[in-house]
Amino acid sequence: MPKPTDIRPVAASVWFLPVQTRVPLKFGPETLTQVTVARVMVTVTDRQGRTAEGWGETPLSVQWVWPSALPTEDRLNSMKDFCRLLAEVVQYVLSESEWGHPIEISQDFMATFDLPSVLRKFNISEREGREPMPHLAALVCYSPFDIALHDAFGKLHGLPVYETYNERFMSRDLGGYLTPADGSAVLFEGLYPKGFLSAKPQAALRAWHLVGGVDLLDDGERKGGEPEDGYPVTLREWIRRDGLECLKVKLRGNDTGWDYERLMRVGRIFLEELKTRGGASEAGWLTADFNCTVTDPAYVNDILDRLRDAPGIGPRLYQMLLYIEQPFPYELEQHPIDVHSVSARKPLFMDESAHDWKLIRLGRSLGWTGVALKTCKTQTGAILSACWAKAHGMTLMVQDLTNPMLAMIPHVLLAAHAGTIMGVEVNAMQFYPEASKPEEAVHPGLFKRRNGRLDLSTIRGPGFGYRLEEMTRELQAPAG
Repeated sequence: MPKPTDIRPVAASVWFLPVQTRVPLKFGPETLTQVTVARVMVTVTDRQGRTAEGWGETPLSVQWVWPSALPTEDRLNSMKDFCRLLAEVVQYVLSESEWGHPIEISQDFMATFDLPSVLRKFNISEREGREPMPHLAALVCYSPFDIALHDAFGKLHGLPVYETYNERFMSRDLGGYLTPADGSAVLFEGLYPKGFLSAKPQAALRAWHLVGGVDLLDDGERKGGEPEDGYPVTLREWIRRDGLECLKVKLRGNDTGWDYERLMRVGRIFLEELKTRGGASEAGWLTADFNCTVTDPAYVNDILDRLRDAPGIGPRLYQMLLYIEQPFPYELEQHPIDVHSVSARKPLFMDESAHDWKLIRLGRSLGWTGVALKTCKTQTGAILSACWAKAHGMTLMVQDLTNPMLAMIPHVLLAAHAGTIMGVEVNAMQFYPEASKPEEAVHPGLFKRRNGRLDLSTIRGPGFGYRLEEMTRELQAPAG
């Protein structure tokens, strides 16, 4: 049934904010040294003619969304062009769509022919004869528009976004979007996202630190030329300064010896540093990210078994491994690998493969036990995926895309409300801390990790609680 609270988007603008990394970040076979962040403003109206502006932001991390041998600049330029096209689509096409809640507007756009159709036409007209832009890249381009819709809706009604995911504001229950797994007793009719989200979100979250494939672990690895900017350079320095208790270790996925030794070296340093705090080694947790390069579960199993059975610290590190993240290729439908043998050893989380709840349903049937949510795959998709996964007993995590600036806020709010296996991954402060200075002035506890945690207490107000009016960032003319 139509709601008096329904909205439509009527205008959209996009800005591209370039950010340089202070140290390189290795993504599988590629290394990131700079990123372009897409910042979007969407104006919405309701049935009474009231308007509100909402903001969304997502890094266009080309190496993650579009792994390819093509030059980075070629892929990035296509993503920027697609963002400009989406600004027109939101303003001139979605503005003529049905009224609704942001989840209804965005899910209809993404799940029907619209977003796939826009992408297909873009690849024909703009990339004819060249490698087409993949769906994940298109989804990331749309995510700041989706986030801005949610922000605008909350601001229009004077409420935080998470207080709008209920029957008061949504015309369709979850049964209108989600289908349970075959043979399950799950029913979504009559249920809304609020039933799967925390009524009392955490005000502080444990912070996961990313140990990239080329990150320095200790002073013995210094070669000269490291940045001298007042921020830590080595893993040891980060652990000490931020009181870290959770480390995510990037692995290669195609070099067993290197991956095993990397886990052992990181783990040894971690245990040494934890011991200096007074023996609180129980506070340390690890996860391993194989970057989607593994094609046979035996690869992961061999490393896990070797770690478990190794003399010395091996069994302790095996115990500290909380879960394993996405070892296998992105395209789950093209690579339906049975992964039960891995998840029998450790919880196994989908990340790049978890574009939407339908792929999560497929993943669960293959043996995946958890889902790593990301706001860069849209707030709408993350909320619906969280509901499907939790209804089916799957565990959640919220993973970073090295989110700086405004992008940090929806990211950590998702973790606080969804209820994760432990905390949230946050690494923008490692790779480009200076990029977020205007936002950090308002939210200091989000952009610096203290005692291994983030402080979310400064997030308040309607929408995502950005408190944008208190920030001093100046934007040039929009790019589209």
